[in-house]
Amino acid sequence: MLSTNKNRLIEMLSSALQSLAQERGFAEAPVPRLERPKAVDHGDIACNIALQLSKAWKLNPRDLAQALVERLQQQSGFDQLVTSLEIAGPGFINLRLSNAAKTAVVTEILAEGSLFGELAPDAAPVTSAMIEFVSANPTGPLHVGHGRQAALGDALANLLATQGIRVHREFYYNDAGVQIANLALSVQARLKSLKPGDAAWPEQAYNGEYIAEIASAFKASPQYQDDIEAMRQFAVAYLRNEQDIDLKTFGVQFDCYYLESSLYTDGSVAQIVGDLQSIGKTYESEGALWLKTTDDGDDKDRVMRKSDGSFTYFVPDVAYHTSKWNRGFHKVINVQGSDHHGTMARVRSGLQGVAQKRGWDIPKTYPEYVLHKMVTVMRHGEEVKISKRAGSYVTVRDLVEWSGGVTPEMTPAERELALQRGRDAVRFFLISRKADTEFVFDIDLALQQNDENPVFYVQYAHARISSILQQWDGQTSDLAAADLSLLQSKASDHLLRRLAEYPEVLTDAATELAPHALAFYLRDLAGDFHTFYNADRVLVDDQNLKLARLALLSATRQVLQNGLKVLGVSAPAKM
Repeated sequence: MLSTNKNRLIEMLSSALQSLAQERGFAEAPVPRLERPKAVDHGDIACNIALQLSKAWKLNPRDLAQALVERLQQQSGFDQLVTSLEIAGPGFINLRLSNAAKTAVVTEILAEGSLFGELAPDAAPVTSAMIEFVSANPTGPLHVGHGRQAALGDALANLLATQGIRVHREFYYNDAGVQIANLALSVQARLKSLKPGDAAWPEQAYNGEYIAEIASAFKASPQYQDDIEAMRQFAVAYLRNEQDIDLKTFGVQFDCYYLESSLYTDGSVAQIVGDLQSIGKTYESEGALWLKTTDDGDDKDRVMRKSDGSFTYFVPDVAYHTSKWNRGFHKVINVQGSDHHGTMARVRSGLQGVAQKRGWDIPKTYPEYVLHKMVTVMRHGEEVKISKRAGSYVTVRDLVEWSGGVTPEMTPAERELALQRGRDAVRFFLISRKADTEFVFDIDLALQQNDENPVFYVQYAHARISSILQQWDGQTSDLAAADLSLLQSKASDHLLRRLAEYPEVLTDAATELAPHALAFYLRDLAGDFHTFYNADRVLVDDQNLKLARLALLSATRQVLQNGLKVLGVSAPAKM
């Protein structure tokens, strides 16, 4: 969704373009894009459509821009939206909006409230989507990489929902294979009173203290028996429950938990292997079954079934994604670590074979991937590499508790507030960089209550506005009738322009699968508010001016609240 006036301008430009296209014998013209100029003195909105079309239309870009401008000025209502325009450089069209056009966004925000910026479901180009994220093996606590996935995946799901898309969140449990067998061996060793470093401790065992906790819980449970399969089932259930608790603490919920083991028990893996064999997509060599992934651009063919009869890890992944398509999810996004990059070609190749066999039209880019890089945790100026409980890595629980300043002496109420602060900091920080860049998480910065802490900076803007509105002690419903023409200062102009960008920020971030863009926007919006607050006194004696500025602040608070909600971060009224 775009702001109403921006949509009107696009419609006027499109009409002007279509008129020119018909004159030159073209069937249709592209939809122009309006952007905010980098330099304020270049106007409020810029359009470079003349530069884009000049070569195809065989026109000088400035001449094409001039022809567009002439047709624009003839359109009804144009002079009410735009006070002046100019053709700059090689053919940019720069427009300056009227004060009424700029301030209209405040009226829109106050009327639409929490829905401002969102598309209605019937306007969405795609009706539904699945996002698979976290999908941790149930072999240990969630680590900071899973935390980055949780923050990214949940924010992406919220972003897509703002575009009218029904989003299904799914967690895929890898509850089969070698790692699960090693988990059971680890618990068995602890039950024998062995510990890491002992001569008889299994080399492939997990060393964290949580293994001792599982062993102790199993021994005290009704399910206890000296059976490796019983140990495996108990350990997997124990860790799945623990991961669910961590996800709840992190504010993340899923619609479905899908078990890898079910793909074997229901015959899905065997069926897709049979499908691929039947169309000649596989071959036997050195006692193994190979998939011809080079047919789909991979650098070499890949083993599907090893000589010992076991399947390689990507085979159930193909079966799983076949299930996704079969369940009607034709837009699927996987949020995974960058170490899954090699899996992409194999899964997609397998799916193309299944599609060929079953007559399905699966795109070659299905599923889409958002791959994230590592997170380095710093505390007191030093890298933190391990958690005593996990044994070899920092957990999500560690990160949330450290970032919120949780201490053993806290009361339950104090602890809950600290966990909220920690959750907000972790989610905002982990979203605030592009997924494909490595991230350094500074615990000390997360604890700071000043402008250097980005989440504090944004939340404080919301809290400060709430405080001003509370001091005013009026009815916010009265602000809808404020005389917004009185908002004429430079600081208010910047803030109005920023507010009008919000709907497009949502759309672009959702399209590009880039929630970090929303985090950037919220920081910029908070900055524009703080600048306005320092430049223009709000609670002035002039009643009309006061109401106009309060209406602007109320709209700003609403957009801050809306954006933080998409990121899964709270918007406190007090700090």
